[in-house]
Parts: sequence; C-alpha cells; structure tokens
Amino acid sequence: MNNLFDIKGWRAIVTGGTRGLGYGMAEGLMEAGAKVVVVGSTEKAETAAKSFCHKGFWCRGIKIDLKNREERICGFEKAVQLLGGLDIIINAAGIQRRYPCEEFPMEDWQSVLEVNLTAAFELSQLAAKEFLKKEQPYGKIINIASMLSFFGGFTVPAYAASKGGVAQFSKAMCNELANKGINVNCIAPGYMDTEMNTALTDTKNPRCAEIVGRIPAGRWGLPEDMKGTALFLASHASDYVNGAVIPVDGGYLVK
Repeated sequence: MNNLFDIKGWRAIVTGGTRGLGYGMAEGLMEAGAKVVVVGSTEKAETAAKSFCHKGFWCRGIKIDLKNREERICGFEKAVQLLGGLDIIINAAGIQRRYPCEEFPMEDWQSVLEVNLTAAFELSQLAAKEFLKKEQPYGKIINIASMLSFFGGFTVPAYAASKGGVAQFSKAMCNELANKGINVNCIAPGYMDTEMNTALTDTKNPRCAEIVGRIPAGRWGLPEDMKGTALFLASHASDYVNGAVIPVDGGYLVK
C-alpha cells in the first residue's frame, strides 16, 4: 500500500507555489520525497525555494509572469531542464478581482482569464507533451478548480468563469489522455484562509460568519489541508482516477 503513495525522486512543477495553497501542496510533495520547482510571479519564488532547501528538500524557484505566453513557455522549459524531466504538474497559480458584474473592467477580466485559465491550459498541454516523450508515457496533471466551478459567487464573474473553465478543460483533456498513461484531475478547494480571501476572513465582514456557519467542519481550510489530496492525485494511488473534480471543502458543498 505504501508504494501506491511513493513519489520519492519524482519531479514536479507547482505554479503559485510561493504562498497559500500552492505553497502547502509543494511542501506536501517535497515531504513525500519529490523534487519541486516552485513558480511565482515575483522574486518570492527564489525566496520560497531557499526556505524549502533549508528544510532539507530539493527545490528550485522560477519567476514567471503567467500572463506572458513567451515567458511561461520558456519558464516551463527551464523548470523541466532543472528537474531533468517531469512527472507531476500542479497548476495552482491564480488571481482574483472583485467588482459588481455590471462594472467589471474588461482589462481585469482578461487578466484573470489569462492567468487562471489560459496559462493553466497551456502548461497542462506542455506537461502532456513532456509525459508523452517517455518510453512508457506517464504523468499527473493536477489543476486547481474552486467552489466557483460549481456555483457563481458574488462580484467575481471572471474568477467564476476561469474556474468553471479549468474544471471543463481538465475533463476534456482527460478524455484524450487517460488511455495514454496521463491522469488529469482537479482539486476544488473550499473556503481557505489565505491571502486571496482576506476580505472574507475579516470577522467584521458578515460573510465570514455566514461561510463558517455553512461548513460542517466548522472552520476555514488551511494550506496543509490540501497536502493529502495533492499527494493522492500525484501518485500511483490515483492511476484509475480521471477527470475528477475533488472538493476539499470541509463539507461546504453538501450542506
């Protein structure tokens, strides 16, 4: 049974791995023995990588502007070169913008869709091509969906559109890649206590109590709550799991 979850020496890219959920999942993979390149939009990528190395893990950091297509392609190639190949990719990078839907600026719509959806799709494509180069094709693509892959939310139409798209393109890729040794799945985090949600975790915001009141687990999620599901989807334990969107939400969806 332990062999099913053994990813020692496996090579992974985690976008958004410098903070929040991406940081937690990157750390979980490294705790399980994987080599990881964390991708971030600032110099924090190198800082995060150094902090992981100080813990005894193998980690490198790359700064990439995911809105820039040429930069993300070059960054992906550099990451694969540093790792000496690729076995896992987690597309966790994401941005959020909040406006009433009738006032939502188109430039913000385009930025959110480019980072959250288009970049995730292209990096999934690049990873699939890398996996198919192997003598026996194999690899794990893990995309980060959201509760807003299931419903619409408020003041976040671009984020909802992007996360709905992530779930759907992952299912579409699964249909073509499942019989080629490549698993494509999603994790849909619930309401998580991260920088992206500081407006909602403020106890002065009435939505904070409303959200916690709907979570059967009785608390907001934390980055470490993502580790187990990420390891499952990254390992042989999930070899027959394809096109799934797995909620990690404390039960929010079922209440």
